Amino acid sequence: MTTGALRAQELKYTDGNNSWNPDLLGNHRAIVQFSGSGTVAKTTIEWRRRDENPDQKRIIVQDAKTGKDILNVISENVNRESGTVFFEPVSGKGTYYVYYLPYIDEGLGVYYPKGVYAKPQNTADAAWLSKVKTDLKANCSVSEIQSVNDFNSFYPMEVIATAAETQNVMAQNKGKAFLVFPEDRLNSIRMQKDLPKRWIDKGVQNTFTDTALRGEYLAFQLGVYALQDLNNVKVTFSDLKNAAGKTIAAKNISCINTDGVKYDGTVFSNTVNVLKGKVQALWCGIDVPESTQAGDYVGEVLVTSGGATQAVTLHLVVNEGVTHNGGIDQPEKMARLKWLNSTMAQENTVIAPYTPLEVKETEISLLGRKVLLSKNGLPTQIQTFFTPEMTSIGTKANDILAAPAQFHVLDNAGKEINNWKNTSFKFTKKEAGTVSWESTNTATGVDMQVNGTLEFDGFLSYTVKITALEDVTFNDINFQMPLQPTSAKYLMGLGQKGGERPESIKWKWDVANKNQDGAWIGNVNSGLQFSFRDEKYSRPLNTNFYLQKPLLLPASWGNGNKGGIDILPNGKTVLVNAYSGNRSMKKGDVLHYNFNLLITPFHPINTDFQWDSKFYHKYNNLDTIAKTGATIVNIHHATPINPYINYPFIEHDKMKSYIDEAHSKGLKVKIYNTIRELSNKAPETFALRSLGHEIYSPGKGGGFSWLQEHVGDDYIAAWFVPEIKDAAIVNSGMNRWHNYYVEGMNWLTQNVGVDGVYLDDVAFDRVTMKRIKRVLTQNGHPGILDLHSANQYNKSDGFNNSANLYMEHFPYLNKLWFGEYFDYEKNQPDFFLTEVSGIPFGLMGEMLQDGGNAWRGMIYGMTNRMPWSDNADPRPIWKLWNDFGIKGSEMIGYWSENCPVKTSNAKVLATVYKKNGTAMISIASWADEDVKVKLNIDWKKLGIDPAKATITIPEIKNFQSAQQFSVNAELPVAKGKGWLLIIK
Repeated sequence: MTTGALRAQELKYTDGNNSWNPDLLGNHRAIVQFSGSGTVAKTTIEWRRRDENPDQKRIIVQDAKTGKDILNVISENVNRESGTVFFEPVSGKGTYYVYYLPYIDEGLGVYYPKGVYAKPQNTADAAWLSKVKTDLKANCSVSEIQSVNDFNSFYPMEVIATAAETQNVMAQNKGKAFLVFPEDRLNSIRMQKDLPKRWIDKGVQNTFTDTALRGEYLAFQLGVYALQDLNNVKVTFSDLKNAAGKTIAAKNISCINTDGVKYDGTVFSNTVNVLKGKVQALWCGIDVPESTQAGDYVGEVLVTSGGATQAVTLHLVVNEGVTHNGGIDQPEKMARLKWLNSTMAQENTVIAPYTPLEVKETEISLLGRKVLLSKNGLPTQIQTFFTPEMTSIGTKANDILAAPAQFHVLDNAGKEINNWKNTSFKFTKKEAGTVSWESTNTATGVDMQVNGTLEFDGFLSYTVKITALEDVTFNDINFQMPLQPTSAKYLMGLGQKGGERPESIKWKWDVANKNQDGAWIGNVNSGLQFSFRDEKYSRPLNTNFYLQKPLLLPASWGNGNKGGIDILPNGKTVLVNAYSGNRSMKKGDVLHYNFNLLITPFHPINTDFQWDSKFYHKYNNLDTIAKTGATIVNIHHATPINPYINYPFIEHDKMKSYIDEAHSKGLKVKIYNTIRELSNKAPETFALRSLGHEIYSPGKGGGFSWLQEHVGDDYIAAWFVPEIKDAAIVNSGMNRWHNYYVEGMNWLTQNVGVDGVYLDDVAFDRVTMKRIKRVLTQNGHPGILDLHSANQYNKSDGFNNSANLYMEHFPYLNKLWFGEYFDYEKNQPDFFLTEVSGIPFGLMGEMLQDGGNAWRGMIYGMTNRMPWSDNADPRPIWKLWNDFGIKGSEMIGYWSENCPVKTSNAKVLATVYKKNGTAMISIASWADEDVKVKLNIDWKKLGIDPAKATITIPEIKNFQSAQQFSVNAELPVAKGKGWLLIIK
């Protein structure tokens, strides 16, 4: 890249090295030398600005000698190309600074700034103004155009061509539909509405030349400037050949804007249209094989639209050296754009601890669960085999369904059509990770095609296509699941907080306001999450942005808001009835009644992992961390080794050194990295912007000044880190950035040694989650995933439950941290169990908000996390875990009928951690006041002789004081608190 000094020599664009406060003066200034005399200085600045309406933005002139603002200032003829400024040269001849984009932050807090550009202000006095003459000759020279730092510079790709220069180019190329400006990888094309002056200076080029090492992915750009509206712009490449006839095949050259691979492994094909007068960057790449012979290679790229074609000669000089990792170790070289089309870890191989699927006739077995199918393709029974404690898989089946799940089609009179005939049923795939089947069913006037797929983790997906065989009117089409009450004790979703299932629920679609299309219903060791969708489902935005991209109402289930879901007692069952209401269909009309089921739990809870994994959630000195007793370090963004939001590749050398040192001290290190929003420091920012709305969501723009000045418009501004001015942009839905993310996680695992990822809410689906779990755990790496979520049950998140929102990811997580805005004081045990603990899904968690409630947390094996909350240090409890030897103990929660200890008060709960000859009893109160309780102990279940038993209350700082306790005595329990007792 060109240096600041060289820029000054060429175009007078220099780096200000952060020598002024941009929050007061803006990011850009002209350095003006006054060489005249008198009290009026005049300068015309050819600033070539890309921003709109410069005449409506304030100009500040500052005396370089004193650093003070000059009040006597007036401007004229201010436009995007230039502006004339008159000012009083208060220190006489010398240097003056003209700042021309000052802004005022009107954001809500430091993390969501809103730069508003200051309006012009008249501070000049009348006496001085009377001396200003429009026809005064310029008596200043502009020596430099300067940005506050290099990152804020407009040079060279955002220094606009003048209207005259642009018209001249068009005149010279009259009759052409478009022009192509080849550009290298270091100068990303940034503007869509203007040509850069760089292209005017270079002229229209018909050859692009660059150099590459063997094995390198060489990125380059083709800037298409439309002289008329262009439709379906295509890019085709020839082989590149050298003088000896050696070739780099055309198949090794591609354009990411038009072709590639979607995040789910299917083919990506995009139509590129360009409006007249606009610029479209086409990012291309040459994948140079390592076996390529060094030398000069020449070929051609054709850009076509309609009948118009422009050819550019490609001249590639391949050097002798072989690059490491294809050049991806240097992000600025843009070689990682190749990752956008990666298929890494797509094959649905079984991930530990899951086991291969087994099919026996119409029965499919998977880890701890079983699905039985009827010939119509729908489940006739779903079972789990997890024990009530959730610590193991037993032999006793827990039936979820009370009767087969069924679609019901009601004719115009409300009478059910029941002459269904199954014409075919067959399995279409039987693999270790995936089993698929299809079934065709026909009845009067209607055909139902059922396609089902079960995956090894318990994800059961259905595409149900209902076709009208004649013109028909239906009173209703519904799907019903009759559930066993024992597997429908709790519910979460459909507007309900997690907890005990209400007697009845009547829910209606409201996608404009609510991110709700299903719920979880179940017990601790058996349950189902269901979600109802159609073929046009698109994942909505979350974490404060749901309302900007909400759910699409499924045409089938929603039916113009006629549809809904009722959950009601029905005899000895609990009936889930998803109805869609009355409708008419013409012959040949098709509706997709698709739905997904997740069979919970996913696996037993791993209590030993919980006791071993003590998280330190902050960047700090590793010796300091080790002394706390923590075993895993989470590195957030905005830290020296991981500075930028969801782009952990800039300081990878520092990160590796830190991780290597941590490993030498017996610590593991995980980093913050997710898909949801992306730092503006990512070198690929403008390449991703060239993909339209594929990677970034459409939006109103705004936010931090850098985004407004360089990205321009049509984006959603996300999190901002003021200390390092890191501004993120919101990602869109399911797209090829997920391929990049998987490759990035693989690179960090293999090259930097990360032990896992800390996920702070996520915007990807289970396909990507499986892929990252595979790359994180390969070659013996631990691949620890823990998920944090702020409570999503609010207006801006569409009133969803965090656990319900992210349940599809739970099979691959190691720990939950739910989290901000979760109330650990006012909510009841059923809320803790379902929304916070993770136990009904095979997980365990930790607390966050206000340090959590230490007594209630221990009922679920939870503490808070070091050093997050000053008022809730988990180390005293960690010490007790070690002193007691909790690892290897059997956790028997209050929710299990097998728990050997109960209290005399139903609102004071007990969980037992049992070992041979000893046990730790966790007691916590949800009573409305201080109470006294007695312990009801089943000594046989506990495995301890009561005649020899002693109960002690150990000292735990900030938790309890040491006391002796008699088995038959009453135990005082303060409101909202509890005890930890040791029985030997």
